[in-house]
Amino acid sequence: MKRISVLSVFILIVVLIACRKDVFIGEYETTPYQLRIPQGFPQMVIPVNNPMTVEGVELGRKLFYEELLSADNTQSCASCHLQSNAFADPRRVSVGITGAEGTRNAMALINLGWEQFFFWDGRSATLEDQIFEPIRNPVEMNDTWPNVERKLRASEEYRDLFHKAFGTPGIDSVRTVKAIAQFLRTLISGNSKFDKVARGQASFTPSEANGFDLFMRDKDDNNGISGGDCFHCHGPILMAKQLLANNGLDTIFIDPGKAGVTFNPSDVGKFKTTTLRNIELTGPYMHDGRFATLEEVINHYSSGVKVSPTIDPLMKFAADGGVGLTPQEKIDMKNFLLTLTDWDFINDPAFSDPDL
Repeated sequence: MKRISVLSVFILIVVLIACRKDVFIGEYETTPYQLRIPQGFPQMVIPVNNPMTVEGVELGRKLFYEELLSADNTQSCASCHLQSNAFADPRRVSVGITGAEGTRNAMALINLGWEQFFFWDGRSATLEDQIFEPIRNPVEMNDTWPNVERKLRASEEYRDLFHKAFGTPGIDSVRTVKAIAQFLRTLISGNSKFDKVARGQASFTPSEANGFDLFMRDKDDNNGISGGDCFHCHGPILMAKQLLANNGLDTIFIDPGKAGVTFNPSDVGKFKTTTLRNIELTGPYMHDGRFATLEEVINHYSSGVKVSPTIDPLMKFAADGGVGLTPQEKIDMKNFLLTLTDWDFINDPAFSDPDL
């Protein structure tokens, strides 16, 4: 009888512990996350080793805004990727926890689920690989993954959230990166005026329409046709193509771009061509933030292109300095680019800090 009584008490204790909200025994069943893919967009390919779940996205969102990921607990991913700026950094170059400046502008986090490589020099092949780097970069968050793991494991809240997100207990760098990647794949922008025009829900103004025509048209001097030649590097749906290109910024490059990864002289000055979605909000522009305004960017492609040995063949009018837009064409081009702003994206509460 005494043995039975002791066993009964043990079972009762286990049941009571299991009923507590802050302690979990066994495995959780995760909930598949249904991405909202805008009309006209291609389907997103999700890595088989990191399926999207409601719980994973929730954890990733919290981690994206978590300052424990930095060495002195003062900086999060969101510190350099502000929702109000379409998850870009309004500073010319980003600044780490020590106050040291980096050498490149933090790229906007928009429609990353369709990207095929990451960073300005394309050195990471997957979103998960990319996320590993800022935490351990001495000029950024300047921490170590073992230390970040220790801090997260010390939090009862995070122990519970990781358990829910992955079905079993455990916190490590791989799970942390996977959760953040799941959240970042939800940062889909597809409800700008441009998208509404494509869906037949709005119309361009005459200036916007002419800007779009210029954007999608090749310049043809032989037939007196003006054009911006933009579509070669910035496709018509995602407004980004998977290219690393020398777009004529310099004749001598302090930052070698892709060549800094490949050590191939033919890659000098080649940088990732970024999406133009929300371009109104993501300045300053180019890898080093050299252009503060859209007008400066348009002027560069119109008359400021510099020729160097690795200039991209798509820059067909580099020898002329650019495509030579007229003042009115520059205005029209800018007005079209402004139609790529998605106000719902930057105000979506599902993307904001969950602790505010």
